[in-house]
Amino acid sequence: MPRIALVAGEASGDQLGAGLIAELRKQFPDAQFAGVGGAQMRAAGLDAWHDCSELAVMGLAEVIAHLPRLLRLRRQLRQRLLRWQPDVFVGIDAPDFNLGLERKLKAAGIRTVHYVSPSIWAWREKRAAKIARSADRVLCLFPIEPPIYAKYGVEARFVGHPLADRFALEPDRAAARTTLGIAASARVLALLPGSRTSEIRRLLPDFLAAANLLAKEVPGLEILVPAANPDCRHAIETLAQAGNLRPRVLDGLAHEAMIASDAVLLASGTAALEALLAKRPMVVGYRIAPLTHFIVKRFGLLKVDRYSLPNVLANERLVPELMQDDCTAEKLAAALLPYFIDANAGAELQTRYRRIHESLRRDASAQAASAVAELLAQPAGEPTRS
Repeated sequence: MPRIALVAGEASGDQLGAGLIAELRKQFPDAQFAGVGGAQMRAAGLDAWHDCSELAVMGLAEVIAHLPRLLRLRRQLRQRLLRWQPDVFVGIDAPDFNLGLERKLKAAGIRTVHYVSPSIWAWREKRAAKIARSADRVLCLFPIEPPIYAKYGVEARFVGHPLADRFALEPDRAAARTTLGIAASARVLALLPGSRTSEIRRLLPDFLAAANLLAKEVPGLEILVPAANPDCRHAIETLAQAGNLRPRVLDGLAHEAMIASDAVLLASGTAALEALLAKRPMVVGYRIAPLTHFIVKRFGLLKVDRYSLPNVLANERLVPELMQDDCTAEKLAAALLPYFIDANAGAELQTRYRRIHESLRRDASAQAASAVAELLAQPAGEPTRS
């Protein structure tokens, strides 16, 4: 009866963890799963010692404010894991929290897996060598990542992206509009300002102002704003009340909103990949906390000139990116307008989007479970095999 420990750091990690647990359960019906997760991982069978929301902190300045609490939580979790003695530990994303935990567990003889590579293609590639001290195996969501690890002798495997499995290659736009009660002829803009209230407060005012400018050029424009949770909904509704625009706030249904839309205005991150998989034109806008931005610029931490996943995966500028000082209502609206006045403006993206989608579609949860199962089959302390 294997013991499998997992720690997920936020909602996206909770989804990944739930899929992984479900696939591992097929191979190990009697396995015990424990650690940190959310509602989906608990439903899949995780004995959750803590909720993943306790780890969901983003940005250098924000992490500093929560650092004492996070360090205390990690220390307590490490002690409990060492007492429980799992056969394998899987850290899901949350690298600032998980890699340090994995390093301690690996040093104590526990096999470790890091699921979702940190963005080594963007932030200090040489971190790949350090990750080997934490993880026996790295599971990568993107094909560009294992070759970077290989340069540093790290065992990494591309398992595909679960979102690519979840989206149809040809999303049903009519069905999405029916689900949301939107007319086939309606002009629709989806706004996705992030899944954290701090992001929403920072980005949504400009997103709503951009939508207001766009509505002056596109009569009858409908605005959809999916809310990831009740806290996000409250933040969205509070900010929307301050303006003239009255968007329709949805409880979840982000994928349906994207598929139903004519274009999407979103924060950089996973949402950009979701819009690509939904095959919708998009504009990416993002602004980080001023202190975080100062640190990143001052110490040259960011090594890329493309920020959104569609542009990184295509290795070219497929979608407009308006970052930091360029993330203004006027510039966002101007970038969105062609998708509403030119029927062919987004057509050329479809082939590129589909090609990227196909490259990421690998039955990721099953592939990840196989990689973990292989590690479980090896005697403890034996070097991992590719």
